[in-house]
Amino acid sequence: MTDLARFLIIFGLLLIIVGAGLLLLGKIPGMGRLPGDILIKKENFTFYFPLATCILISIILSLLLYFFSRR
Repeated sequence: MTDLARFLIIFGLLLIIVGAGLLLLGKIPGMGRLPGDILIKKENFTFYFPLATCILISIILSLLLYFFSRR
């Protein structure tokens, strides 16, 4: 039972950190408007897929997890 409680506390803290990161990420100039992000605008239709932004965030998170898992 204590393992489940510990897991839920860590998961909750992780969600708080990710949520705060998403709030701050929108304030970084250029994020979400990188070359390689797909934007299609038509008359009544707009499609936006931040491909380059997703790849950049994935690389950063992979490096962070790699360095933290080595401890």
